[in-house]
Amino acid sequence: MPCGRAMSPTHTRRGQKLYCYYVSQSVIKGGRDTTTISRVPAAEIERAVIDQLRILLRSPEIVVATWRAARKDIEGITETEVCDVLERLEPLWDELFPTEQTRIVRVLVERVDISADGANIVLRAAGLVSLAADLQAVERRAA
Repeated sequence: MPCGRAMSPTHTRRGQKLYCYYVSQSVIKGGRDTTTISRVPAAEIERAVIDQLRILLRSPEIVVATWRAARKDIEGITETEVCDVLERLEPLWDELFPTEQTRIVRVLVERVDISADGANIVLRAAGLVSLAADLQAVERRAA
């Protein structure tokens, strides 16, 4: 949020249809909302976050940063291995159960800042390392 306040998931039902969205804390607490964005459709922002994550996980800057952090914890891991592991997540994503997708997003994303210009995703470096280690372990067991 431009004002720095958190948004919380909520929903409303109209007839048989369920509408899910995120609403600013100032609206929830009944105060006057001074921001231009008080509600965001959940599906819209969640889809945008997933789309951006998929792009970010392939970006050279993220690969290098993940490798630099991972080599402190995973002896002998190479930049190429990190790149390969993160690239293999892309085609696997759609096969994961929604609960696993949610777990991965929670591991990777520290917060999402929403403004009139769009959304900015702040990643957790430790989450990237954890994900790379998990994926590498799964691959080694499968080999």
